[in-house]
Amino acid sequence: MAATPDELAAKLGISVDAGLLELALTHRSYAYENGAIAHNERLEFLGDAILGQAVTVMLYREHPDLDEGELAKRRASLVSAVALAEIARMIDLGAHLRLGRGEEMTGGREKSSILSDALEAVIGAVYLEDGPDAATALVLRLIDPLLADPKRFGAAMDPKTSLQELSTRLGKGLPQYQVADSGPDHSKRFHAVVWLAGEEIADGDGTSKKQAEMAAALAAWSVLQDAQRSGERNPDAG
Repeated sequence: MAATPDELAAKLGISVDAGLLELALTHRSYAYENGAIAHNERLEFLGDAILGQAVTVMLYREHPDLDEGELAKRRASLVSAVALAEIARMIDLGAHLRLGRGEEMTGGREKSSILSDALEAVIGAVYLEDGPDAATALVLRLIDPLLADPKRFGAAMDPKTSLQELSTRLGKGLPQYQVADSGPDHSKRFHAVVWLAGEEIADGDGTSKKQAEMAAALAAWSVLQDAQRSGERNPDAG
């Protein structure tokens, strides 16, 4: 049985009308295949602004010792599509999405861009239903696991170098990138895949080759970090 909006609301500790939450979970591919119904992009637009404000205020208040540049770096690492997709996977947001057949068949429930957009839409829905305080509280709960890893802030600024250093330290060799582009010349999108030792580790999207590679590198760095921490907690595993 498919996961329901009510189950997601209970998991996140929010109280949002089921119809509004369902809208937040509706990707445009599903909307177009079902009579051009409403989809989540307007809520995503709203949620992006709420997310940025909540994180900015939190960082400003909790780090009076940091200058503007350092605050901006930390904010960028917490509100990036890679970070949001990581959070979305933690809460299994993909199981709740409404996707079109094409996205369903091509792994849309695991695509970082779709997951991060949907998470922002959920934040927007909470803001509309319960107001700014509830939306801010949700944002802070969601990013809390990321704050527990201070190494993330350095990796977010130079993910390709950070990934190379970590993969070399773990004996996995140098990362290899494979990039493909799609769309018209005036609006191209790039998709990058990172390989380590012949294994696909992570991917990322962007509006330029460099941006896509950086997104993929940060995602791969997070994968290796998680695997390393898991190995440290369970040294006898495997």
